Amino acid sequence: MAKLIFGTTEENVVTREEFPLAKAQDILKNEVVAVIGYGVQGPGQALNQKDNGINVIVGQRKNSKSWDKAVSDGFVPGETLFEIEEALEKGTVICYLLSDAAQIALWPTVKKHLTPGKALYFSHGFGITFNEQTGIIPPADVDVFLVAPKGSGTSLRRMFLQGRGLNSSYAIFQDATGRAFERVIALGIAVGSGYLFETDFRKEVYSDLTGERGTLMGCIQGIFAAQYDVLRSNGHSPSESFNETVEELTQSLIPLVAENGMDWMYANCSTTAQRGALDWWKKFRDATKPVFEDLYKSVATGVESQKSIDSNSKTDYREKLDAELKELRDSELWQAGKTVRSLRPENQAVEA
Repeated sequence: MAKLIFGTTEENVVTREEFPLAKAQDILKNEVVAVIGYGVQGPGQALNQKDNGINVIVGQRKNSKSWDKAVSDGFVPGETLFEIEEALEKGTVICYLLSDAAQIALWPTVKKHLTPGKALYFSHGFGITFNEQTGIIPPADVDVFLVAPKGSGTSLRRMFLQGRGLNSSYAIFQDATGRAFERVIALGIAVGSGYLFETDFRKEVYSDLTGERGTLMGCIQGIFAAQYDVLRSNGHSPSESFNETVEELTQSLIPLVAENGMDWMYANCSTTAQRGALDWWKKFRDATKPVFEDLYKSVATGVESQKSIDSNSKTDYREKLDAELKELRDSELWQAGKTVRSLRPENQAVEA
């Protein structure tokens, strides 16, 4: 295991150079990896493992859209695609990739198939960390660990097909067999991780819930909307407001920040932009930090997890979700974005 310095802190990291795919394949050669759920993370993780030569099967409810998707992705009913209970019985590693609410509902069924020596694999620390709310308490004689790709299942699959890798965290909650470490790292490599960094279940879910509600989705939508509204209220057109708020950031600047860092971006923009950014970034930090502190407290005290469980378990959840998403989709900000995206050169019809 490599020890690398991040800032001023030494951390444990596993890279594909020290843990190549061939090693992962050898460790997993006698395992049957059952991916339970074929929604957000399931397809990417299952397909990447399949392409990496791992004996992977999918467990999904028959006659569902996800079952049909698994079939279209090449999983064969009766051979590599099964009803959930049959997949749970066959699997030696159970990749529990259902939504948090669905994991709670299915847990009694999963638990009875966790026979000694099996492994229970998560991609999120939610169910274990908040087990007083979820009731997910694994038996003591199985390995329990997680691999959490730092991105969507779509990104995991797309980057795999491009020959790249998505960074993932890993954590071991329970080592019953003495093989939990080699199993979790092998699975992390098999699902397409670029490298793996060490965490624990609690830290993974605290950081994940904070990130989703913060800079990854909630905060970014909030500041997009705020800047767009200010520009529009001062007479700027929708196209100009969207381009200056979203398009330039996502299409031009963020890819460069990802490649080189924010310090490089500051050093390679106009002096006017440079001066303004240096003057204003701390004001934005100071304005938003109290919100992030409130958010983290809400995560750490279980308020956010309980909200998610209560909301996502209701029978009308999908209808209410669709209404909330419609509000975003129909807003002028994202309607303008739809037109802007259509005008990107790569989305224009090629002239004959």
